[in-house]
Amino acid sequence: MSFFEAIRFLTLIPVPFLPPMSMDTYERSIARAMAWFPTVGLLIGAFGAAAGWLGELGWGELTRAAFTVIAWGIITSGLHLDGLSDTFDAVMSWRPRERKLEIMKDSRIGAMGAIALIAVLLLKTAFLSAGTGMTTWLPAALLAPVLGRWVDLYGVFFFPAAAEGGLGRHFKEHIRRRDFAFATAQMIVIVIAVCAWSSGIMGILRGGVAAILVFAAAHALFTRWTRSLGGLTGDTYGAVCEIGEAIALAVFCI
Repeated sequence: MSFFEAIRFLTLIPVPFLPPMSMDTYERSIARAMAWFPTVGLLIGAFGAAAGWLGELGWGELTRAAFTVIAWGIITSGLHLDGLSDTFDAVMSWRPRERKLEIMKDSRIGAMGAIALIAVLLLKTAFLSAGTGMTTWLPAALLAPVLGRWVDLYGVFFFPAAAEGGLGRHFKEHIRRRDFAFATAQMIVIVIAVCAWSSGIMGILRGGVAAILVFAAAHALFTRWTRSLGGLTGDTYGAVCEIGEAIALAVFCI
């Protein structure tokens, strides 16, 4: 059931057979579902790729890229995009730590959050439009959401949480070593399988480079934001997921 909990948390895909969430079980259920985030990332990637394929049939490569990015935003209800804007509003404010955490809780978007949001969406669209054929844009569309969600788990498991009582804190309290190991194994299998299917050994090498660069960027951001905020929050996980996706697209579509 944890797999379907992950689908319910990360996407708008209906799972009507799951019991309604209660306040007592919400955080624990979502935390245990995190082990399935890479596989759900593949589902998100497939949804975006299908939308992109339809866009290319009618209007060409730029529309394909735009449709893919828009589809990701729709199926995830902007979950990680919201975290991206909140994070950059906070960390670029140069305020004291406590004030930064307050800014992240504010539902309004500021200038830095808007700039970060626009920049990431434009970069994703540009990188995807540069890719052509089955060997570039398709594995990029399938795997970018996988890598973005996997590095989130790295942040949850290896870095402290910032806010008491926040979702990031609950993730940290409930995730287990075997959850992270299982998610990492999923990520490796998915990347190898998709890359080998699309372009053989060279695709696997490209997938490995993408995974390494996404991990390196995530580690650097998590380290910096832990120093700035005293730990990580749900918003910072969302921000790193979006940035990681953009980096993965850049590598696959170069």
